[in-house]
Amino acid sequence: MALCGIGWVPRVESVEIVYFSGNLSKGLIRSSPIRLIGKSSSSNQRHFLGVRCSPARKSVSSMESEENAPSAQLDSAEEELEHVTRFKISDFKIIDRVSIGLGGRADEIIFEASVKNAKSPLYDSRVVLRRLTTAQAQRRGKRAIQVLKKLVRRRLMYHSYSVQVHGYISSPTSSGRGSFTLVHGYHGSFSLRHWLQQSDWLPTLEATLVLDEESVRRVGDDTVGGPAVSRQLRLIRILMRDLLIGVNYLHSHGLAHTELRLENVHISPVDRHIKVGILGNAADFYENSSNSSALDNNLDRRQMMIAFDMRCVGFMMAKMVLRELMDPLIFMKFKSFLMKILDRNWGAGWNLLSSLLATKPSKRISCLDALRHPFLCGPRWRVVPSMDIIRWGLGSTAVRITEEYIYGQHQRSRLSYFIELMEMLNPNSKPKNWLDLLPGKWRLVYCTGRHIGLTLRQPPARVLIGDVHLSVSRASKLNTDLSFTSDIGFTVMIGRDWPHDKTGIIGKLQVDSLFRLTAGRRLYLKEEKTKGNFTMDPSNVQDSLAKKLSGKKWRKAIPFKEFPSSLPVAKLASGDIEVIMNLVDALNQDVETARNIVQEVRTLLPPEMFDLSKLVCGTYVDSRLLVLRGVNGSALLFTRSCVDESSR
Repeated sequence: MALCGIGWVPRVESVEIVYFSGNLSKGLIRSSPIRLIGKSSSSNQRHFLGVRCSPARKSVSSMESEENAPSAQLDSAEEELEHVTRFKISDFKIIDRVSIGLGGRADEIIFEASVKNAKSPLYDSRVVLRRLTTAQAQRRGKRAIQVLKKLVRRRLMYHSYSVQVHGYISSPTSSGRGSFTLVHGYHGSFSLRHWLQQSDWLPTLEATLVLDEESVRRVGDDTVGGPAVSRQLRLIRILMRDLLIGVNYLHSHGLAHTELRLENVHISPVDRHIKVGILGNAADFYENSSNSSALDNNLDRRQMMIAFDMRCVGFMMAKMVLRELMDPLIFMKFKSFLMKILDRNWGAGWNLLSSLLATKPSKRISCLDALRHPFLCGPRWRVVPSMDIIRWGLGSTAVRITEEYIYGQHQRSRLSYFIELMEMLNPNSKPKNWLDLLPGKWRLVYCTGRHIGLTLRQPPARVLIGDVHLSVSRASKLNTDLSFTSDIGFTVMIGRDWPHDKTGIIGKLQVDSLFRLTAGRRLYLKEEKTKGNFTMDPSNVQDSLAKKLSGKKWRKAIPFKEFPSSLPVAKLASGDIEVIMNLVDALNQDVETARNIVQEVRTLLPPEMFDLSKLVCGTYVDSRLLVLRGVNGSALLFTRSCVDESSR
C-alpha cells in the first residue's frame, strides 16, 4: 500500500493540514516535529496529506487529563447518537501516518488509529478518526450517525457495501467549544480515484480483488486474464455491480447519498467489496406530512434524488471506462479504446451509460434495472433484454456497419434487415410522437437504394459529397405542418489530378419544402417471386425477415406471431419545393458546367434528398435515429445531430 507519513501527533486538537507533493514509491516519511516536505517528482506527482505539530502545545498526558475532565451535558442532538458507541481518545493509539486516499475536506482533519481498549469489540483493529472542525462539518458527522437507524434492519448489507461508522468522540477543548470526531472503518489506503490514477491500476486492482473464477462468476463470466479490453470490461462490471448494490441499498431505505464520487468510494481488501462513503449529506426521500399535495411532492422528490444519484454513478462509470476523463488533454487518444468496450453486445455499454446520464431525470435508469442490464451481465447469464435494449442494439449495429463504409452484398442485406426490424419495433408510431421527436437536425448515414461511386463512371464534372443533413422544424404548434430543409455539402474537383487531390471549390445545395404530417399505414404487398437472384429485392428481404421472426430468438421479442400485412407510419404530404445552390469561389466556367455539377450531385445523392416530395412516410423515430421511406420503397437512415428545442 502506498502511504504517506506524518509527524507524531501529540494532540488531536493541535494539528493542521498541509499538502505537499511526493513520490508514492518512497517509504514512510520519518517523524519530525517540523513541517514535513516530500521529495518532488516532476513526472508523476501525487498530493499527500500531512500534518504539522506545534511544539508549544500540551503533551499527550495533558490531552488525556483533559479528556478525563467532566464533559458538558449532552444536548438533544447528541442524545440522538446514543445508538452508536461514544469513544474516548484514550481508546486509540494514533498512527504516525495517514493514507492518501483518506483525504477529506478543508474542515476535516484525518487520523489513522488502532483501538487499544481491550474491552472494545474493535480491539486491535485499524480505524479512521475524522475530526470535524466547523459547525457545518459536525452536522455532517452527526447526520452520518443518525441515518444508521434506518439501515439497521439489514445490517449485513450495510457492513458489506458502505463505510462503517463505529461511533464518535465528543470532548470539550481549551477554547470552550466542543470538538466532534467521527470514528469509522478503514478500508485501504486508496480511494477508487487513486486506484485509477496508478499506471498499473489494472493488475493491481485485479490482485486486490483476488480476481479468480469464483469472483468473475458474480458478473456472469467464467474466464480470467485475456486481452486488456476483456480484463477492463470484467473489472468494470464487478465494480459497477457492487456500487449499484450499495446505492440501491440506500435507496430502498428512503435515502439518497448525494455525494457519490470516486474520492468517496473505497475498495476493501478484506471482503473485496466496494464501500460507499459515509452518509454525512444523505437526504431523506420523504417529508413527514399527511397532506395529499405533500405526498405528491414526496414522489417527485424521490424520483429527483434517485436521478441525481444515478447521474453521479454514470459519471463514475464513465471515468472507470475511460480513466483519461480525469485529464481532458488525452481524452481523444483513448476514444477508440472506449468504443471497443461500450460498442460490444450491440452497444449495451452505451445504452447503460446514456440511461445513467439521461438529460431528463425521469428517463434515468434505477438501480434494479441497471443491475439487470445486459452490459453488467456476462455471456453465461441468461438475460431477457427489454424492448428498449433491443431497439438500441439494432440501431447501434446498423450505424456501426454504415461507419465501416464497406457496402458489399452481405452488409447491405444486413442493413436492410436491421432497418425492417427497427420499423416493426417503432415505439413512436402516433403522429403526436413524431411531432415531438422529429424536429431537429439529422445526418444521413445510409440509403437502401442504389449507391454510385466516383470511380465507376466518367462524369463531365467531378463532385465529392460531404455531409448531408435534413433539418426539420415545426411551422406552428397549432397544426401539423413541418418545414424540411435538405442541406448538402459538396466539393467540385477541377483538373485531372482529382484521384490524388480532393481539394476544390466548396459548394452547398439547399432544398426546402413544407410537409403536412398525418397518420397512415405502410402496406406489405404479397408479390409473386420473380426469377433471378436479386438479394436487394424488398420481397426477398421481407421473406428472410419473416423466416427470422419465426425462430425462437425473436419470437419473444417481436410482438407479431407472423409477418404483418401493414404497419402504422407517419404519412408525409409535401408542398412546393425550392432549390438553392451556393459556391464559395467562382467557377469561371459556363452555365453548362454549373448544370453538370447539379446533375452530378443529383446522381450521387439519394433522389429523396434532392426532391423532398419523394419522401412519403416516416417509419421509425426515437431520440437517436430516424428512418424515412421514399416513393420507390428505399429507406433513408439518419442519426440526430441536434435537437430543435424551440419547437418543443
